Amino acid sequence: MALVERAEVRQQPSVARLAGVDLARGLAVFGMFAAHVGPDPTSGGIIGGLMQFSQGRASALFATLAGLSLAIMSGRQEPATGLKGRQARIRIAIRAVILFVFGTLLTMTGTSVVVILAYYGLFFLLALPFTRLRSVPLAIIAAVTAIIGPILSFVVRNWLTTTGLARGLIANDPIRMIGGESMVQFLLTGGYPVLTWMPFVFAGMALGRLDLTAVTTRIRLAIIGPALAVIGYGGSWIALQIFGGADLSRRFPGGMKKFGDMPEGGSGGVPGMSALTENGEPMGAVPTDTPLRLLGSDPHSGTSFEIIGSVGVAITILVGALVLAEKLPRLWRPVTAVGSMSLTAYVLHVIAIDATGLTSGAQPLSVLLAFIAGAIVFALVWSRFFRRGPLEFLLNKATTTRVAVPKT
Repeated sequence: MALVERAEVRQQPSVARLAGVDLARGLAVFGMFAAHVGPDPTSGGIIGGLMQFSQGRASALFATLAGLSLAIMSGRQEPATGLKGRQARIRIAIRAVILFVFGTLLTMTGTSVVVILAYYGLFFLLALPFTRLRSVPLAIIAAVTAIIGPILSFVVRNWLTTTGLARGLIANDPIRMIGGESMVQFLLTGGYPVLTWMPFVFAGMALGRLDLTAVTTRIRLAIIGPALAVIGYGGSWIALQIFGGADLSRRFPGGMKKFGDMPEGGSGGVPGMSALTENGEPMGAVPTDTPLRLLGSDPHSGTSFEIIGSVGVAITILVGALVLAEKLPRLWRPVTAVGSMSLTAYVLHVIAIDATGLTSGAQPLSVLLAFIAGAIVFALVWSRFFRRGPLEFLLNKATTTRVAVPKT
């Protein structure tokens, strides 16, 4: 989301950099719109291809840019230390709590959208200890968690399923009882589980520690991004062919459906257990019936191949956005305006889906275009009178109040 401290921008290169990040955020917003109210990705043709491309990759770009924002808030290229570092971490923690509470409240409305904001709150809290690190260590952590996270998720989910603990943990979770998502979902089986989504945040933090205004940095990233995409998606295809898992490459059950819309089979009559399949397995990640599932790269599958490929796509889009925002700022102004208030745009689109009686899923192209046009008009008009979006303003106010920080 647009969580960058814009008031700290002082030099023209930083302004260009921020515009490029906002452009990337705007594209991520439109990608989320496409994933939630776009045409059926399986419809074929150019439109179907674009819708398929947005699946999973838009939210991965969102999470990567969230990590980039954390790096900017905590010192940009040089991690903030001392008093400034402690103040930055307090501001991040406050934002994390607000996002978690607000995201949970949105989920409690019964929206058909799997809301990402509460997950964002957890991402921010878990990233706090790493805000002191520079780019290389963060990149290494991103790579390690991209490999270990999916395997650990697979093992833990298999254990929870075979022991029957998953059902009890979800049913008795206090947040789940009030209409939110359970910790099992936040960590393992939800739309954006921590174990398989923190690599995006770490990758974004590593990017935020780089000098993104430098030509050499952009050239390197323009090579690294596509290379990672090829390694992720191409590597998955090769692995599936070699190890005989090609027949498992079909989209795994669950995907990004709202948990409340899942069949209740196997729930044993326990309220809130529709997040399980008929055999009691948690949804929201690849099934644990065979380790070959970990070789896939389907959107939201949470495999190493999917994470690596999506990070590559996110880096490629970010580099392109930085260049386009710098070279053609007026042309991309409508998208950049939406990106500068992406939190507001995201929340309003969730509210609009429910207010119009729509459900998160395939809709006519006209619906998607209406959402995009509405977001652009609102952002352009609002930005003429205010520097921040309405929710961005409130979030900034809540986290810029002076806080006493103990000296160490």
